[in-house]
Amino acid sequence: MNPLDSVPPDTPLSKLPNFDPRAVPVIGIDAHLPIISADVLAPAAIRARFLTPPHWEPEVWSERQFAERDPARASVLIPIVLRERPTVLLTERSTHLSTHSGQVAFPGGKQDATDPDEIFTALREAQEEIGLAPGLVEVIGQLPTYTAGTRFIITPVVALVNPAHALTLNAFEVADAFEIPLDFLMNPNHHRRHALEWAGARREWFSIAYMDGANERFVWGATAAMLRNLYRFLIA
Repeated sequence: MNPLDSVPPDTPLSKLPNFDPRAVPVIGIDAHLPIISADVLAPAAIRARFLTPPHWEPEVWSERQFAERDPARASVLIPIVLRERPTVLLTERSTHLSTHSGQVAFPGGKQDATDPDEIFTALREAQEEIGLAPGLVEVIGQLPTYTAGTRFIITPVVALVNPAHALTLNAFEVADAFEIPLDFLMNPNHHRRHALEWAGARREWFSIAYMDGANERFVWGATAAMLRNLYRFLIA
């Protein structure tokens, strides 16, 4: 199936003019990399890994800048839902937003001046965006910051989430919320590489395409990069 067949062609995934990441050819798939075993992806094992982290380096730190603005701090929550087959809770951003509109994203956003730390920002934003109650969230660690092309310096906060949560979406910011199995996202056979010459420079990114019934969930850009770094952390 052509990935574009399952996504309405007028649904924007980028504010960049004449650019649709779904239409950019795949230049590589990392099937040669090791697959993470099920025991390593067990919630207790992930919790233990953050308690005694291995020596590792993120694979991707930043994107090429394409927004003219001062850098700003932000946090996202990487919520691993404690189902029998653990999943990652993701959102689809509303299409009218000025940054990352229509994209698959983690719950999260800009750090407020009154936020005491990155974890508070991630939990506050998750509650505001999707109604995820902080009492159902166990924060287990953080990944190194990732700088998006929109100049947000993002701290990924990793957490385990009680599956009994009930979500209430803020329709102004979030069009949808859904889950993708963690083992699917952490399988390098699903990590696709893209590259494009744009505005005189080469831009590269990862994508992960997941078929949710008849609906394709196209994860790319900063979200896919942070998932890739989570993979590198867990496989180190």
